[in-house]
Amino acid sequence: MHSSLRDTVHVIAEAMLAGSPERGGVVARIAAVLGDAPAWAHEAADDALARFGTNWADADVDAVAAVVADTPGFVSAWYGDHRPTVIRVMRRPLVQRPLPAPLAGCDVPQWATPGDLAGWLGMSAAELDWLSDHWRVDARGSATPLHHYMYVAVDKRSGGCRLVEIPKGRLREAQRRILHGLLDRIAPHGAVHGFRKGHGIVSFAAPHADRDVVVRFDLADFFVSVRAARVHALFVTLGYPAEVARTLTGLCTNRVPSARLLARDLRDRFDWIGRQRYRERHLPQGAPTSPALANLSAFRFDMRLAALARSLDASYTRYADDLAFSGGGALAREVERLQVRVAAIALEEGFALQLRKTRVMRRGTRQQLAGVVVNRHPNLARDEFDLLKAILTNCIRRGPASQNRDAHPDFRAHLAGRVAHAVALNAARGAKLRALFDRIAWDAHGAGR
Repeated sequence: MHSSLRDTVHVIAEAMLAGSPERGGVVARIAAVLGDAPAWAHEAADDALARFGTNWADADVDAVAAVVADTPGFVSAWYGDHRPTVIRVMRRPLVQRPLPAPLAGCDVPQWATPGDLAGWLGMSAAELDWLSDHWRVDARGSATPLHHYMYVAVDKRSGGCRLVEIPKGRLREAQRRILHGLLDRIAPHGAVHGFRKGHGIVSFAAPHADRDVVVRFDLADFFVSVRAARVHALFVTLGYPAEVARTLTGLCTNRVPSARLLARDLRDRFDWIGRQRYRERHLPQGAPTSPALANLSAFRFDMRLAALARSLDASYTRYADDLAFSGGGALAREVERLQVRVAAIALEEGFALQLRKTRVMRRGTRQQLAGVVVNRHPNLARDEFDLLKAILTNCIRRGPASQNRDAHPDFRAHLAGRVAHAVALNAARGAKLRALFDRIAWDAHGAGR
């Protein structure tokens, strides 16, 4: 019984790539899978080596299969009386390819097979298949142990709804290991300041201080916009074989079951397009790996926007879904062109701008990025400073429990974080807030903890 043309040439191509790129060896491997070396084997070997010989280890199996299928001798044999018949399969060795030159200094784990990855994660191969959704769980259902996420809908202050996808314990643990063992070792584009050690909203905003014009853009559904295909391509770029890249992609992406999207608490919060975006496999907001993967997957996007900024003698930074540009007269004169080009680049790279959130802030008006005022230097907005000062003062007078209106479980840590943020932006003003904070009488119970 003969295999299909596609399967036959694919098996032959994989055998050709299963060893060194020398004519005799390639022909011998063709003979091994067919039982004999047909006359056309030398012709196919010569054509494949001419096209892929200098990059044999990275040659694509489908591309080599296409060369075999186009070899005149093979075509004649296939449609003649001596159709090639596969008698055995010879697999291409699974090896992890070297990192691209720009990443050559990164120390990444070596996972040539899914088994290597399972061992590194401390789990069995069956558990890895289960967590990476290799079993193709029915996306229409939602109430089975085979689904690895819980879902919480959060209303946005600006309107609309965001679905937080929270991985369950075992998957979350695996994702954290991948984050710290792999993704944290790969640096994103230099313009990125969100979800990156040593960076934050201060470093994001600082390059835009004391500029003639500051322009802020906002990306819509940043994490959901990063599809599984892009994540898979990233892992392949890092040198992992296709099966390992597929497993890693399964561990780090999710598709929300239709039954969950149509449940009573969610069905009226998303339109049909919104539900379709969540039904397709994407980066889940709530997974530990998603911020780092989103940053790395957006590398070309950031590179293009940085180049656009340089062409206008401007600066560009990004903090998650917030994009910021600033500059002098050249940018001020080309603001409309900037908005059109940024929107076009975003669409070409698989993202979309929330155009109603675009802000053009010229000198003389408040220029604010991620809550940081940048008119002269990074600073806390005056109204925010006054509000925080009033809260701290009332904590001293009436007790901290009286000011914990949002029921923060650790109100002391919450206030300490806000004060630390003010100190980072303006040391002198922040010191006044710190002095007030230190005067608060914290008790050992409830909100005053």
